[in-house]
Amino acid sequence: MPESAPLSPSTEAAESTISPDHSNGQLTEEFLEDSPARTWVADYLPGCSRQSLPLEADDEGPLSATLVRLDQQPASQGAAPVLQIHGWSDYFYNLPIAQKWVGAGHRFYALDLRKYGRSLRAWQSPGHIEDLAEYDAEINAALEVIRAENPDAPSPILHAHSTGGLIAALYTQRHPESVGALVLNSPWLEVPGDVAARTAAEGLVSPVNALNPTATLKLPRVDTYWESLSSQAYGEWQLHPLWRPRQPFPMTVGWLKAVFAGHRQVHKGLDLELPVLVLISSGTVYRRHWTPEYQENDGVLDVELLARRAVKLGRCVTVVRVPRAMHDVFASEESVRLSAFAEVTRWLKAYAPVT
Repeated sequence: MPESAPLSPSTEAAESTISPDHSNGQLTEEFLEDSPARTWVADYLPGCSRQSLPLEADDEGPLSATLVRLDQQPASQGAAPVLQIHGWSDYFYNLPIAQKWVGAGHRFYALDLRKYGRSLRAWQSPGHIEDLAEYDAEINAALEVIRAENPDAPSPILHAHSTGGLIAALYTQRHPESVGALVLNSPWLEVPGDVAARTAAEGLVSPVNALNPTATLKLPRVDTYWESLSSQAYGEWQLHPLWRPRQPFPMTVGWLKAVFAGHRQVHKGLDLELPVLVLISSGTVYRRHWTPEYQENDGVLDVELLARRAVKLGRCVTVVRVPRAMHDVFASEESVRLSAFAEVTRWLKAYAPVT
């Protein structure tokens, strides 16, 4: 979810703990280059490798996505591998959550989508896309690599955050045979303000989108969520200055139009047959300036609205409210994220695919 003021009709055109310490990684203020085709190279996160996934070019030039793998193998084999997908203005940096998944018996992978994180290039409009279904290309490519490396494992679990949660849910509706289960971390399933706010905002962006989809919206770009995350402010996480900047990416009208279309689909109901776990905070906070409340509430999305939308995802949806969680539940204070992952492992015992 973009870190900005809520949309309105006035919108202008295997560790025992989860620790944020990955200080051995080297962050530089540079964009990456693609790795050689079908080749794993060392990632900046210790114990991880990355591989570029070539995609068809768009109007801005060449495109690729990036698959990241925690090289550590689980102690026991046979569980479904996990593919994590990030949210808006974001990328994969949470090594501790990867280690928790491996500790629970799952191979772990993460996908930096096109124009995000390790996949972002200097000539690109960060995060811009005009149809969320276009992400099928990199998700399919990532799952192909994962299946090749885990030929006897069950269908993968998609673990996705915020906008990534919306992308993952819509992908699963289109490709139900490719996914075994969904674990969604504060998925962005509706605009704050519900259908009325979304409808009004769509009316504003549609004419601009028809003329120039890469035009950016003049919305306040607040940094309260970044302050809650970053070790340079009040948070615990070392964030790449280009991949997760203090000011979130400017929202393009084409991207927002695509997100609205996804929200409409969720509102109608996705009728997913696979099991879905949705983790959300127990509270929401919106303030003009940062306060400690941001580290114990969702400061980006309306959790009550998320809970109502979550049950429209499918037939078997479990909604868990995590006390004192931030928007990214697994970037919250350590005891909170440990509690949240305990909920995941409990749910997995009942619902995770095993064959």
